[in-house]
Amino acid sequence: MAEQFAHIDGTRLRYRDSGGTGPAVLMTHGIGESLEFWHRQFDALGQSLRLIAWDLPGHGLSDERADAMTLEGQAAVAWQLLDQLGVERVHLVGNSLGAAMSLRMAAQGPGRVASLLLANSAALGAEVFGAFRLMTLPLLGELMNKPGPTAVAQQIKAIVHRPEAITPQVRTAIERNVGRPGGGRHFLALLRGLTSLRGQHARVWQRSHDILRQLPGLPVLFVHGEHDVVLPADHSRRAHAVARGSELVVLDDCGHTPQLEQPAQFNGLLQGLVSSSTIP
Repeated sequence: MAEQFAHIDGTRLRYRDSGGTGPAVLMTHGIGESLEFWHRQFDALGQSLRLIAWDLPGHGLSDERADAMTLEGQAAVAWQLLDQLGVERVHLVGNSLGAAMSLRMAAQGPGRVASLLLANSAALGAEVFGAFRLMTLPLLGELMNKPGPTAVAQQIKAIVHRPEAITPQVRTAIERNVGRPGGGRHFLALLRGLTSLRGQHARVWQRSHDILRQLPGLPVLFVHGEHDVVLPADHSRRAHAVARGSELVVLDDCGHTPQLEQPAQFNGLLQGLVSSSTIP
């Protein structure tokens, strides 16, 4: 599929739009990742759903934006992208950072969101990958985040329970993303805004819980890999208890990126959520 770019306030954002015949679905990746992480959904569902995946600002091939260094700022940019694409109502699907950002989108435009699928969502609790906590320290974070083969191998080890789930397309994207000029600096700036040596900031994950309490009637599905080493599945369990009427699916033999590791199950869950969530 050819690269597609939107120009918003002088910055360029890369996206892919499958142009499928069904409802629009915006898919947002995790920190340090890019839209290639959704290729298994495009391959299977791109004709029956209008799948839109994008590179968050400062990720993949998208430009950085000073106003997108918080979850709320990223959410505002995402709505601008959808406005440019003529999408009024949308199903939101996010993984990790992208799930936390999708939740902020629902808070900013509740009348435009048809459903939420939050996969291994960040910002639902304090506990987080030990390496991420160490990276928040000055100098040590820069040393740990140095581009190269080691950084690629460490990212793969963190995000999947089974290394074979990393397809050639995703590996190529990881190598490009790790080597992106300024990518490490941007990654650390985002990470440090969400996390400290003690874990994810309470103000951030408590805000997520507040939003979840305020979304009665909106279909919300939590999906989490049981073997996630980045964010524990208990985060989604606790958030499910907070979000009245939500559903929870915990996937065995799965780590941080269920859309890659369990694509058939993930795609079935996505299809079921979209089908059961009517859009007037």
